[in-house]
Amino acid sequence: MQTISANNLSKTYRAGDVEVQAVRGVTFDVDAGSFVSFVGPSGSGKSTLLNMIGCLDRPTAGSLRVLDTDVTHLDRRASASFRGRNIGFIFQDFNLVPVLTVYENVEYPLIMVQSWPAPKRRERIMGLLDAVGMADQAHKRPDQISGGQKQRIAIARALAPETKLVLADEPTANLDQATAVRVIDLMKRLRDDFAVTFIFSTHDPKVMAEAEVIYHLQDGTIVEREDRRAA
Repeated sequence: MQTISANNLSKTYRAGDVEVQAVRGVTFDVDAGSFVSFVGPSGSGKSTLLNMIGCLDRPTAGSLRVLDTDVTHLDRRASASFRGRNIGFIFQDFNLVPVLTVYENVEYPLIMVQSWPAPKRRERIMGLLDAVGMADQAHKRPDQISGGQKQRIAIARALAPETKLVLADEPTANLDQATAVRVIDLMKRLRDDFAVTFIFSTHDPKVMAEAEVIYHLQDGTIVEREDRRAA
């Protein structure tokens, strides 16, 4: 079963009179439950691909199916609805809301896009906080916990709406090596426990070493697909 199927996907940005081809006719698939990395130098198209998969940006050409839905031509409202119900995001700078507690940060996407009653929200949130080892920190605010703990909360928040796809943009960039390894191990465990597909853009060799499939990008094209599962 495939989580993502892209066919001849392209994205062109216009800056004044200049057109910039960020992604150039890429074709790829991502299997459900896999651990995938997009790697390449700055400007290679990694973030643009994540933005299109995450329905934050629309393709200029080609087709894109995400979780068995054709998202190629979704308008802004439909994109936001699909994204909120189906896709979680993890950022290198965590993007936690500083005035909210750990519990409230994980609860936030459920309030924004889900009509879940409070008891169901609490069960889901505490289950996720327990899964990431942060249940005893639920009352704290982001400035009271470490960087590694913040990323654990960001992971729990990404999974909160029962998402089946998580997109992570350089998720270990602001973590020391030991913490980064622990966070990667956590994400792989949660991938197995919650049947979630994880896709990363990264420069981090530690993330690349753990990826099952690596797409190497250069100048907006996929120049190599490396499948570790077949090794």
